[in-house]
Amino acid sequence: MRSHLFTPAQVGPLTLANRIVIAPMCQYSADNGCMTDWHVMHLGLLAVSGAGLLTIEATAVKPEGRITYADVGLYSDECERAMHRVVESVRRWSDMPIAIQLAHAGRKASTDLPWKGGAQLPPHHAHGWQTEAPAALAFHENEHPPVALDRDGLKDVRDAFVAAARRSVNIGLDAVQLHGAHGYLLHEFLSPLSNRRSDEYGGSLENRMRFPLEVFDAVRAAVPPEKPVSIRVSGTDWAPNGWNIEQTVEFARALEARGCNAIHVSSGGLTPAQKIAVGPGYQVPLARAVKAAVKMPVIAVGLINDFEHAESVLVAGDADFIALARAMLYNPRWPWHAAAHFGARVKAPDQYLRSQPARFRGLFDLRADD
Repeated sequence: MRSHLFTPAQVGPLTLANRIVIAPMCQYSADNGCMTDWHVMHLGLLAVSGAGLLTIEATAVKPEGRITYADVGLYSDECERAMHRVVESVRRWSDMPIAIQLAHAGRKASTDLPWKGGAQLPPHHAHGWQTEAPAALAFHENEHPPVALDRDGLKDVRDAFVAAARRSVNIGLDAVQLHGAHGYLLHEFLSPLSNRRSDEYGGSLENRMRFPLEVFDAVRAAVPPEKPVSIRVSGTDWAPNGWNIEQTVEFARALEARGCNAIHVSSGGLTPAQKIAVGPGYQVPLARAVKAAVKMPVIAVGLINDFEHAESVLVAGDADFIALARAMLYNPRWPWHAAAHFGARVKAPDQYLRSQPARFRGLFDLRADD
């Protein structure tokens, strides 16, 4: 019986060779927002993994929207040229579709590198700046608070998402994903724990969804219809009185009605008060709830590292795709090994074909002219 994990599938007009999605993973290795040679190595390695889709890390639409001073951005001609160079280099050797995740870190911006502790850097620090958010509420009580976005600020952020989306089209990327998860700006608008506004962008669920939906509408209008636009969401804040799965389902329905092509369901990141029972597939029930409410493809993620576990999520109908992040860093050949396990086939570069073990003859798809 053919593996569900290795059947082709559609994300809007884009056909993926299999159901394995490489999730966006920040590398904290950019120079003033510009990708570097590290990204050529990192993305190049993942682009020959045999997965169905490669997603470029959270890419800031404004300098103030970077998580750290070493984050990738797409807010200037220099950033665009640097990313174009990286993508062009990767595509010389791989035809795997490449998406980008566009993001704004909101009140969780202006932090140090993770391997240096990841603490917030205040505006007076050499590598810090003033953060912005729906309300002047800091992520941690001892942090420098963000500035609440006014109407001009909201327009500036919305326009920045549109401009970055257009730059991604210029680069030739295959799809765009909006980052609406993990406590970053769009998620901050959604959650009542971080959105304490008293205008039409705060209060009720309809109001809290308003700005994220405006951003989605603007980006969808700026991206050609042949290129999918999706979103990543946190299905719950894992905290009392916060964003929850019922609200996520309503948000997903609103997005689908506006032409969203897929939804990637993660969780958490909004508050230090979160309490998460982490374990294999701990976020799958969130994906399952969204899947039951919409027709667009749903992507599950979160400690789905075992081949059979990934397959079972798809067989059960809990999701349409499986996203891998840390598992791909640890084992960049995960799709190869999964294909061997299920007797399926994956695409590999010609230079690596001789690595195919004799007992797995037929594992690699060969080029049509071979």
